[in-house]
Amino acid sequence: MPRGTLPRLSRHTPLVPLTLAFLLAGCQGLPGASSAAEPGRDPLAGAPPITRGLDAQGLAGLLQAEMAGQRSDYTRAAQGFIEAAERYDSVALAERATLAARFSEDPALLEEAAQRWQGLAPGSDAPSRLLASLALQRGDWAAALGHRLDVIEQGVNEQGAGEQEASNALLGLVETALDAGADPTPLLDRLRAHLARPAATNRIDAELATALLEAAAGQPAAAERRLMQVARQASERPELWRLRARLALQAEAPSAAREHARRGLEVSPGDPRLMLLLARAELAMGSVEAAEDAIETLLAEHGDDASLRLGLARLFLEREHLAPARRLLLPLVGDDEAPPMAFLLLGAIAEERGEIGNALLYYRQVPEGEQFLPARVSAASMLMAADRRLDARAFLRLERLRHEAYESELASVEVELLDEAGLAEQAEALLDSELARRPDDERLRYQRAMRAFADGDLAAMEADLRHLIEHDPENATALNALGYTLADADIEGRLDEARALIERAHELAPDNPAILDSLGWVYYRQGEPARALPWLRRAWAAMPDQEIAAHLIEVLWALGEKAQARALLEEARERFEARPLIDELLRRQPELDAAGATTSP
Repeated sequence: MPRGTLPRLSRHTPLVPLTLAFLLAGCQGLPGASSAAEPGRDPLAGAPPITRGLDAQGLAGLLQAEMAGQRSDYTRAAQGFIEAAERYDSVALAERATLAARFSEDPALLEEAAQRWQGLAPGSDAPSRLLASLALQRGDWAAALGHRLDVIEQGVNEQGAGEQEASNALLGLVETALDAGADPTPLLDRLRAHLARPAATNRIDAELATALLEAAAGQPAAAERRLMQVARQASERPELWRLRARLALQAEAPSAAREHARRGLEVSPGDPRLMLLLARAELAMGSVEAAEDAIETLLAEHGDDASLRLGLARLFLEREHLAPARRLLLPLVGDDEAPPMAFLLLGAIAEERGEIGNALLYYRQVPEGEQFLPARVSAASMLMAADRRLDARAFLRLERLRHEAYESELASVEVELLDEAGLAEQAEALLDSELARRPDDERLRYQRAMRAFADGDLAAMEADLRHLIEHDPENATALNALGYTLADADIEGRLDEARALIERAHELAPDNPAILDSLGWVYYRQGEPARALPWLRRAWAAMPDQEIAAHLIEVLWALGEKAQARALLEEARERFEARPLIDELLRRQPELDAAGATTSP
């Protein structure tokens, strides 16, 4: 087994019994001890306490950990080995603790064991790679990158295997992090620090990952300079050309993207990602036939995979090339294993072409699941837009009968469509009728409450929300909606009640940004702007919404933070086309806008 790796054991394989002999050498002797103890007297009474070596307590702990492992109690085994590793500074015991923790299904325990192992063996790549994997699983991209770079910087393996593996994974890690919405700045800082090390090895992969982060951080010129330098050193790397083509497409330079993709295919013929980039570049340049040729080659060389066809069809649809998208999708719907998304996309294509009958046929074939409701919403909206309101309502009623599990959602869709068509009385009648049959339907009752709020009927809204809370006291959405409404209306004598409702909602859903906003807003209404501020900042960071922005601007202004309030106002104006609450705030406090436009803080 290579050094630093962990054996792959089956779930039910007991831990191999630990040999304790290597610890016995650390046991301390007792200088001056007599071979014959005096009768009635403890020969160790005057000895100093044992702090190292295999004393009775340490031996008992090790044996208990071993026995726990034999009984498949891996949590207790790992905890025992962690304690022993700390007591004896033993790398072997820390590694054993990590092995046990891997079977415990406790990520926190596994991380604790791996950190102990890394601390005792800072030159080993195995704990760093494990910690990187754990960080990836919880979405801690900065920690994952740090551990990967630790492996590279340690360069531990004699053959450099661990180092090369971590280096090769850098670009994939950064791509995954950016796709997940990670902030590129801390990752970029860490990679630049790594590249600044005089002894940095395997630089090309780090340079590529750094260029990608520079582009994501709004530094495209720096990214291009870095990639041009890499091209002079490692033009044989397909990742280089893939990255250059991708960044060129983002910069709306399809001609350059096509050239980079072609260069990449010269060094890596048939690379599917480069072929896909080439097709995207051709489409961006309007070369539909060339794009189709590239795609046919891609399908021929890499298998006629359904997910690949779906992805390629979307490329054409993004550029509104309906015919080639339809040609890609039609082969997918000829059997029982047809992906639901294929029906949904074919329905959208038929609808765009004005083929309402075909579109309805495709939409109806989307089975229950993730795409079911989008398909029914599209079908009903299409019929409403074609001035076929009765057909739309009949379609939704029939679908409610055919799919009882979606009865509430489909009724809600019909209410929304009627409201959008200006048929509020019919929408209200439908809601009342459905709630008469199912009075505890949370979705429909909440929808009726929000319609009452929009109509200014706070009493009707409160009645429906109270019904929801009585039926389900842990309905955080209803608690927050009622509490926020009372706070926002600033009803005399009810702010304490509003605060209690919102605080209860926060206990149930502590990370919900809408509830964080409500909590800050009720504190502000109660005359505590300083207490409100951190809650509103958290809400804005989690969900940049024009309503939260309006609240945060008002609180910043009340606290005298005028520069921050004006800066956020300008950001909101750029971010949101529709911002009714911010506009209302400016009508109430026109000095905020006037001061920002004419004077400095």
